[in-house]
Amino acid sequence: MSFSGTHTALVTPFRRGQFDAGAFRNLIEEQIAGGISGIVPVGTTGESPTLDQDEHNEVIRTAIEAAHGRCPVMAGTGSNATSEAVALTAEAERLGADSALLVAPYYNKPSQEGLYRHFRAISESVKIPLVLYSIPGRCGIEIGAETVVRLAGDCPNICAIKEAGGSVERVSQLRSVLPPEFEILCGDDSLTIPFLSVGAVGVISVASNLFPAEVSGMVRLWLSGDAAGAAAIHRRLYPIFKDLFIEPNPVPVKFALSLRGKMSPDVRLPLCEMSEGNCARLRKTLESLA
Repeated sequence: MSFSGTHTALVTPFRRGQFDAGAFRNLIEEQIAGGISGIVPVGTTGESPTLDQDEHNEVIRTAIEAAHGRCPVMAGTGSNATSEAVALTAEAERLGADSALLVAPYYNKPSQEGLYRHFRAISESVKIPLVLYSIPGRCGIEIGAETVVRLAGDCPNICAIKEAGGSVERVSQLRSVLPPEFEILCGDDSLTIPFLSVGAVGVISVASNLFPAEVSGMVRLWLSGDAAGAAAIHRRLYPIFKDLFIEPNPVPVKFALSLRGKMSPDVRLPLCEMSEGNCARLRKTLESLA
């Protein structure tokens, strides 16, 4: 399968501390209506570190049921423990996920050999396509280009990477050493156009929770050869791309969705609500885009 296009890194709505399945289903309906290419439940934006394993599987199950085959579901199943990542990925496959997103193990900072063995073990446990996720700002380590090349060669179902290191040069490096069929996805909304220009094929987006039609339209325009049209949408959305990260993700995007009446802004500790000043700033940005 190809991961070209826009995949929304879905928030996980909470109400009084519990998963709000109704709000989640409504969000998915809006994503599909907006023309996104796929949905990604229980990634970083889905607050996966604060969900227990049963909740994690419930969110994935709900996403698959809500999508009902209308768009692919890429389940976030990474963990800092290889055994847990294997279990989560196998369960996602059993539930019917189309692919899985595997963040680099965080906190324990394995060597590149450890990373290779971690991802290979997950690969050998399932048949669905797997997407690596390199985000050194959160994990403290980068999945090295040479490790990605090894995994691409040794594990046929590892076929893409979400690159969230903030470097266009890194995308160029990966593209120069990986097989042409191995796909690269942008992990930062504000860098989507630059990443596409050097070889990425799409984005796993936070902003598309709010603007699915606009973000997916921007990527489609670029991929169809209309660079000017894509750049125009980028320039319009750039303020929200940046303001969705004025505090830890997904706090701002949940607050923005709450302003639209889509869900509660609730997040789980250790995340907490935004400061009053940043709430005012985000409201102003959203009003400018109305």
